[in-house]
Amino acid sequence: MTEVTRVPLQPIAKGSLTKLWLGVIVLVLLGAGLAWAAVPKGVEVETLVEGTGPSPQATDVAFVRYVGMLPDGTVFDQSQDIPLPVEGIFPEGNPLPLDRMVPGFTEGATQMREGGKYRLTIPAAMGYGEEGRQDQMGNDVIPPNSDLVFEVEMIEFMSAEEFQQKLQTLQQAMQMQQNLGGQGGAPGTGAPPPGAVVPPPVPVQ
Repeated sequence: MTEVTRVPLQPIAKGSLTKLWLGVIVLVLLGAGLAWAAVPKGVEVETLVEGTGPSPQATDVAFVRYVGMLPDGTVFDQSQDIPLPVEGIFPEGNPLPLDRMVPGFTEGATQMREGGKYRLTIPAAMGYGEEGRQDQMGNDVIPPNSDLVFEVEMIEFMSAEEFQQKLQTLQQAMQMQQNLGGQGGAPGTGAPPPGAVVPPPVPVQ
């Protein structure tokens, strides 16, 4: 029969046991701190004016007014209401398809409510990252690794399907106006000449 060799364990003094547990706690805290530090900073949404309506989904088209700034306050982008030839089909504001925005803008917009105004801070990793953004001349509009700040008014939103349906309704109304008004468009309607295309939504990215 094989004999099992027993290794005697030395008793641990009370003071040593306390030190051992303190060491374990310190290691756990350090591990948690390192893990926390490794998590990238997320989007910050500050409410300036509380909204009362619902919040959009990431696939919706949001109608907003916004100003995009660098952290030092330099404005790099600003929305403009798109003048439409037929009123009552689309709300005011700039239509933005949220699934075509930079990830940080999409995430922040889904935390906003209709009728509210917000300040949205987007970390570089959820914006334009290491590449930044250049204009047509190759000049930096948004420097690499730059955080972004947006002041956003959430006017209204609708599903992408509803947006497409309303866009078709608008195009049909424009065609009717053109037919009634001839090549120059119906007087007083603001209808563009035949062949004109309604400006598409301008994405942030």
